[in-house]
Amino acid sequence: MTIVELALAMSLGVAIAAVLMILVNQQLTFIRIFNVQSFLMEEAPLVSMHVGRIAGKADRFRLHASVADALAGRNPRLGSSPVLFMTFQQPDGTSRSSILSFETVNNVRQLNYYLVPAGASPTLGTPQWSVTRKARDVRFSVVEGVLRITLEGINGEEITYSGTMQL
Repeated sequence: MTIVELALAMSLGVAIAAVLMILVNQQLTFIRIFNVQSFLMEEAPLVSMHVGRIAGKADRFRLHASVADALAGRNPRLGSSPVLFMTFQQPDGTSRSSILSFETVNNVRQLNYYLVPAGASPTLGTPQWSVTRKARDVRFSVVEGVLRITLEGINGEEITYSGTMQL
């Protein structure tokens, strides 16, 4: 081989490697965008649907900084809070309560649903179910009498849902 042939073969190899690196970089960018959008397109609407149905049937609700405050009925808040305490009127005239709480359980941040047991001083056990484990943060707030739920995804994406007038 001559020097010219060797230089031509090396430059062709470098060009092919550069094109491959560009294609790999584009594919990685596409995967990152897809992962961000998958939370907003798949998980967030499901959370909104479940929480919206639950909160939409509540007769009253309060926001609290902790589950303990919610159970004791102390320190209600209107601003950004991780705990939503809801009361539901039953057909027999009694009322039942439930809690949606964004908390850490077994080192996993998750939005949990609790049914509050009837009694003078109820204590919660394990959650009845976990609404989502894919959110980085879930916040409830009341703005001009409207309940707002803000979900933050694992990549920092954020979506806010509004609904259910406070009674």
